[in-house]
Formats: sequence, structure tokens, C-alpha cells
Amino acid sequence: MNKFTPTKPAGARNVDEITGSRRLRRMRKADWSRRLVQENRLTVDDLIWPIFLTGGTNVREPIDAMPDVFRLSVDQAVREAERAAKLGIPAIATFPNIEAGRKDEAGSHILDPDNLINAATRAIKAAVPHIGIITDVALDPFTSHGHDGILRDGIIVNDETVEQVAAAAVLQAAAGADIIAPSDMMDGRIGAIRDALDANGFQDVAIMSYATKFASAFYGPYREAIGTQGLLKGDKKTYYIDHANSDEAVREAEQDLAEGADMLMVKPGLPYLDIIRRLKDEFAMPTFAYQVSGEYSMIKAAAANGWIDGEKVMLESLLAFKRAGCDGILTYFAPRVAEILKG
Repeated sequence: MNKFTPTKPAGARNVDEITGSRRLRRMRKADWSRRLVQENRLTVDDLIWPIFLTGGTNVREPIDAMPDVFRLSVDQAVREAERAAKLGIPAIATFPNIEAGRKDEAGSHILDPDNLINAATRAIKAAVPHIGIITDVALDPFTSHGHDGILRDGIIVNDETVEQVAAAAVLQAAAGADIIAPSDMMDGRIGAIRDALDANGFQDVAIMSYATKFASAFYGPYREAIGTQGLLKGDKKTYYIDHANSDEAVREAEQDLAEGADMLMVKPGLPYLDIIRRLKDEFAMPTFAYQVSGEYSMIKAAAANGWIDGEKVMLESLLAFKRAGCDGILTYFAPRVAEILKG
């Protein structure tokens, strides 16, 4: 023994006796070996890009609460869809900012075949036929009160809302939507939409259910983006899931699958990784997460202040969804992530 040999307490075991022949750090020592054993990977194929629509021509209107995100006129949305296709992003999801004059208590403008969602869908499909288009049939962008359903005597009426969103889904499918993704959280909406699509010859249009949409504080920047901030009377706790509940989320997903949903979505994302894992384990169905506006804006704000490395945190957050069991992620980071992944 020399002066550099550490001493051990009497009876202490060697590290080799504790770990045996296993040393987990062996495969972490080099980049090539870390890549060989990496369990989860993020690829461009995992990305869905949500974009915001607005009226006019040649409009790129910045959203204050969401740096580097814009409201786009239809012509600009087409250009961004072309960009997404070149980056290899499989699908985009569209959300409209409807002018105030077209909003009413019932959100009836959603039934206009030429509304902003349908006009954008037709234009994008004509220019970029091979990119997937996902549309939402919730009424909140179209109502004067900012709720996802028809408001009557202070109550969101379920069955009338379901009838309206089912009719809107048919119009969106006729415009060229590939996936209908209803986010309104009305009971029975998935079955009604499936029946309406099938009855009108749209059997191949899929349904991505916002099966577990939580009453969350993370939606604020999104509401600014679609123009409902300040309109909302009351809150949405009477139809969104309480964020304290996990078993209820599983029951919601089970019901939507029984009614014909092809895919499940969890919204918001990072605060609900446990829900993603439960749904994937329980149903083994295609499962997606929406990394919502509040999640996006927090990362952007912290990065702008120099508190975090924005791009590293962005990528780490998205890989967390894959690790939890997601097959794909709706994220406003999609084009930047695609650029990074393509090298």
C-alpha cells in the first residue's frame, strides 16, 4: 500500500462487490456508445405544427405572448405549409382568430363552408396535397363569450353543441381535413362526429380526440392568439377535466375510444406526463400530447432572459413526451426542431 491508496473502514465492501460486473457508466463514456443504447428518439416524424389563422392577405401578425409565433392570413399559411412539408413535418393543425363581427352566442360561423378554417384547408391542400391537416371543431374561436359550446342561461348546453360540432366536422372534411380533432370536451361528441362523417362519405377521415383536456392555467397565450382573451365569462371547469384527477382522464379516454376515436390526445403536455403514460399502458392506442402555449412561452421567456439554454430545453421537453409514451407532439417549436434534426 502506498500513500495514494485510500483506506476503507473495516468490513467495508469493494465497489465491485456491490455492483458485480455491472458498471452502467461504461456505455456513457462516448458519443457513439450513448447513441447505441439510447432508448427514445425524437424525429421529424413526431411533429405536428399548430398554426394560427387570421383574415386578410399577406398578413403575419406577431402574438405578443408567444415570441416567434404569428397569426397568418391564408396565403401566408400556405407558404408555411410548404415550408413544413420541405422540413418533413407530417401534419399541421389550424386554429382561427375570427373577427369580432362574425362571433355570436352560438358560434354559428363555424357552419359557414367558407370560414377561415375551411378556406385555409382548401388552399393548403391545393398547394401541398401530401401534408396532413388537422382541424378543431370547438366553438370557442367563434363564440362571443369564448366558451367551447353554446351558452344558454349561463350553462353550456351539451347536446346542441354536439349537434353543431358534428355538422362543422362534415364541412371541414369536405374542405379537405384529414383529421378532425374536437377539443370541446362535450359528452358524446366523438360518436356523433363519427356517425356524421360516415353518413356523408368521409369514412377515411380520422378523429384525434382531445380525450383528456384539463382545466389548466397554461392556456393563456393561446387565448390571446385566437382572440378569446377577455371574452370568457366564468371558466371552463364545468366541461374540462379537473387537473387533480387521473382516473377520470382514463374514463374519458375509454369512452372516446368506444365511440370511435382513432387517436388520443393529452392537453396540456408536460404537467400531465403521468396521464400520457397511463393512457398508453391502458389502451396501447396512438397517443399524442399538445405542448400548449403556456409551456412554449415559459421556455421562450426563460431563454430570452438567459436563464436556460432555450434550444436544449426545447429538445429535452419534447423527448420527455416520447419517453412518456407519445407517438407524436403538437408543438409550436416544430419548424425549429425540424431544422435542428435535419442537421
